Amino acid sequence: MSTTTPAPPVEPSERDRGLDPLVILRVLRKHWIAAVGVALAVTLAVAFYTLGQTRIYESSASIHFDPNPPRPLGGKVETIVEMGSGAVWDTREYYETQYQVIASMKVALDVVGDLGLHRDAAFLQNLPKGAPPRGGPVAQGVTEELAAEALRSRLKVDPVKNSRLALVRYQDADPDRAVRVLSAVVDTYVKQNIDDALNSTTNAADWLHDQLDKLKGDLETSERALHEYKESKNILSVAFDDKSNMLREQMVQLNTTLTTIQAKREEISARRAELAKVRAEDPGVLPASELLQSSLLQNLRAGYLEALRARNALAGAGKGTNHPEFQAASAKAEISRSALIDEVRNIQGALDRDLAAVKRQEAGLKGLFESAKKEALELNLLEIEYNRLRRTKDNNEKLFAMLLERTKETDITRVLRVNNIRVLDRPRMPRAPVKPNVLTNIGAGLALGILLGIAAAMGLGAADRTVKMPEDIERGLGTTFLGLIPEIEEPKAGKRNKRRHLQTTGTPELVVHDAPMSGIAEASRSIRTNLLFMAPDKPFRTLLVTSAGPAEGKTTIACCIAIVMAQAGKRVLLVDCDLRRPRVHRIFKQGTDEGLTSALLDGAPHPRIHESSVPNLSVLVAGPIPPNPAELLQSEKFRNLLERLRQDYDNVILDSSPVVAVTDATILSTLVDATVIVVRAFRTRRDLAHHALRSLTDVGATVAGVVLNAVNLHRHEYKYSYQYYYRREGYYAEPPNPTSANKQPPGDAGTHASA
Repeated sequence: MSTTTPAPPVEPSERDRGLDPLVILRVLRKHWIAAVGVALAVTLAVAFYTLGQTRIYESSASIHFDPNPPRPLGGKVETIVEMGSGAVWDTREYYETQYQVIASMKVALDVVGDLGLHRDAAFLQNLPKGAPPRGGPVAQGVTEELAAEALRSRLKVDPVKNSRLALVRYQDADPDRAVRVLSAVVDTYVKQNIDDALNSTTNAADWLHDQLDKLKGDLETSERALHEYKESKNILSVAFDDKSNMLREQMVQLNTTLTTIQAKREEISARRAELAKVRAEDPGVLPASELLQSSLLQNLRAGYLEALRARNALAGAGKGTNHPEFQAASAKAEISRSALIDEVRNIQGALDRDLAAVKRQEAGLKGLFESAKKEALELNLLEIEYNRLRRTKDNNEKLFAMLLERTKETDITRVLRVNNIRVLDRPRMPRAPVKPNVLTNIGAGLALGILLGIAAAMGLGAADRTVKMPEDIERGLGTTFLGLIPEIEEPKAGKRNKRRHLQTTGTPELVVHDAPMSGIAEASRSIRTNLLFMAPDKPFRTLLVTSAGPAEGKTTIACCIAIVMAQAGKRVLLVDCDLRRPRVHRIFKQGTDEGLTSALLDGAPHPRIHESSVPNLSVLVAGPIPPNPAELLQSEKFRNLLERLRQDYDNVILDSSPVVAVTDATILSTLVDATVIVVRAFRTRRDLAHHALRSLTDVGATVAGVVLNAVNLHRHEYKYSYQYYYRREGYYAEPPNPTSANKQPPGDAGTHASA
């Protein structure tokens, strides 16, 4: 009695799971030989390559950049080339420049020339000590430039972090040569550094000497020009400011005196004008200032006024003009008037003379002032030219003094050999080679080999587009998975297998009948159960079994389905509709003289049907192969025949040609209730199966599902998922029991779960 087996868990397909670790593990388990082979090959290749490489030794030295080198001349004496303590030392560009200088072509060329490396074949070919040089042009020597390039390719300069040190490393196949070359490199660099400084100082000193001689001549010329100018202009060694002050004081005095004279002239002119107002008929009216200044004029005026009062008194006394006293008084008054008028005229004449003298004095002072002014202007012009010549002379003198001092300092500094760069650690003899690193290289090769092996396995897995698992059918093809049929293995003659094999009658297609308790029989019953559950109200009575391509086991699956349906008590007819390469007649050991084609061609109402050794199972063989199978299957006769067979039997199973190869299956799929497609595990490609499904759905056929055939349950893909469901006693059964071979296993009508 068969037991009900639960449906196995359905896992997502490899394509849907992408880089799922389980998928990767599955692929690696499948292609582990390729992965291990690639990993081993890569590891061995790296190991042989590493062991075959020349041993490379590395010598190193450290260089110290000193920002405070010795300064014997003191800090105030500036050198031509900055040797430390300058602003440039605070920048990283200086150190980066020095690193480049160490590995420069200039240093390399000097080292090559000093050591003759361009003629050393061992150096040029980087050979270990004692190794004979290989032949070729290199063995005869190369140019110094090529040898310098080879040296630079082996030289590296690395800064020491947070310091003013640089680590210089040189790699060579000969450790002695590595020390020798590196020593020459660092010594040449240090020497070139001080030589460059000395060369710059020497060049600067030579230039300073040239400029000093030129400035000396310019200074002498300017001094001579100044002297000649003073001599030609009669300029004494008196400061121009002093002469200007003297002229300025003189002009001030002249101006003051001139102002006084002009004031005096105005005073005299005013007095002269006032005296001109005196009337001869009445000279008694005189300016008070004149009266105050001249006592004589004051007395004459007083006498004149007295005589007038006396005459007027006589006239008042009634004495007439003819009166002797009146006439005597009038004569006296006239005399007094005449005397007064004469005195006024004398004063006027004196004022005129004083005015003329003052004017002459004023004119003289003006002349002196203009002369002083002119002399002052001329002095200004002389001072401008004098200052220009003196400024030229002073500038030349300053430049000469500065260059003279700088020249003397430079002459002293170029005698000194002060260097701000020194070798801190001399090159050391390397103890062990740095290349190749055998362990590291082999480890890296192993890691690379593992990665490439995994990639190769994944590539093989990706290249394998065959249908392998049930999930490839459900998710990859998008159709129903009806079940799987394990691979039927037959024992080889003379070879003992660890597994027990099925004991059949010699026809693998009849294994379900010969071994009804085997895993294959269980799988076939699961397919039958799935077909029944797909349409419980209207079961499929006519069923087409086909495949995408040839040799996928469609005839075997058709036989298995027909047998398990017959074992369920149904009257089943197996019709061989593969009119290209029929096989049913060989399975059931029937002839091919009469069959489906002969019935269709002869028009017989009842074809010749053979009873098989399986109870309830009848067989209609293909008969003679016609020249036009597709036209024959598409004929009305075949439709009528199929309808009669459907009425006579509970189930009619049609075995047909592959879908992709010919159109027979496509035609038959439109005449049956459902179509079962068979794919062979690890052989049928997904695209081919998809093409078959597309061909059937395009014509409106009902696809019941797909059966996965010839599954090797011992493969790692099925080891933990499906082997249990078909195990029973191992899915290989005991030898068949003749008494039970014709019996139907109890309870197998619909109790088996889908695989």
